[in-house]
Amino acid sequence: MEKNSSFYIAGHRGMVGSSIARRLESLGYTNSIKRTSKELDLRDQKAVSSFFQENKPDYVFLAAAKVGGIHANNTFRAEFLYDNLIIEANVIDSAYRAGVKKLMFLGSSCIYPKLAEQPLKEEYLLSGYLEPTNEPYAIAKIAGIKLCETYRDQYSADFISAMPTNLYGPGDNYDLNNSHVLPAMIRKFHEAKVEGKEAVHLWGDGSPRREFLHTNDLAEALVFLMENYSESMFVNVGYGSDVTIKELASLVKSIVGFEGEMIWDSSKPNGTPRKLMDSSRLLDMGWSPKIDLESGIRGVYQEYSQRA
Repeated sequence: MEKNSSFYIAGHRGMVGSSIARRLESLGYTNSIKRTSKELDLRDQKAVSSFFQENKPDYVFLAAAKVGGIHANNTFRAEFLYDNLIIEANVIDSAYRAGVKKLMFLGSSCIYPKLAEQPLKEEYLLSGYLEPTNEPYAIAKIAGIKLCETYRDQYSADFISAMPTNLYGPGDNYDLNNSHVLPAMIRKFHEAKVEGKEAVHLWGDGSPRREFLHTNDLAEALVFLMENYSESMFVNVGYGSDVTIKELASLVKSIVGFEGEMIWDSSKPNGTPRKLMDSSRLLDMGWSPKIDLESGIRGVYQEYSQRA
């Protein structure tokens, strides 16, 4: 990318999109085209097509998506499938028709089969059944990968895909009805501490293992890929090690300073037993994460506690 190139981040106000924007600006890429969801509904095919034809961005980061944790994914299954399918289809097709130089689509580690061998390699895609609780979201993300692949194959469009592991960072969603596990824990332990509660109730039995990557590290990886990678195969972006949900809860509890008990509700779903990404392809290109989990959580908790 040239420093004067124009770029559009779909979802620039979200946790991931804002991290990408900060990374680009820090590197001197300032020619950004921004639209909020109120200004441009990415589910509206005509509006998206008009936007691309009028603005013709050189580069596109497709970070916009309907996202959430187990509860939201399993409750709003139709919306998670429809909204994500229509957003990615509109943006990818309009980007091609407007002559975008390069597009990056962001997926999720949930694309992999529930019981896939660990760590998860890119070639494991479509090798088994998905985790039922987030199957609609996963199917939508798989469709986005395949759209990029087919537009590359049929039209020679330089469209690539990156699959991040579980993410956290500044501007995360702390709504207990639709947040992911880490921000939900931060809020639960913080409120329990402030309210003087004796216990915090948590979903599942704490046995699943998860990998967590700070969005600042992700943004660095994505810009690196945009500048250096142009192949059909999508690329895993992970931290390289994982923890059990129970270990995560203990770490968050300690950082927040909650001194009560943790009560696990095994009647609630655990989700996929383990999701550890094999990011060796990206690591071999020269990128590596910098923010360890404890330091990262301390940073986001400081941000959260100041505005809670």
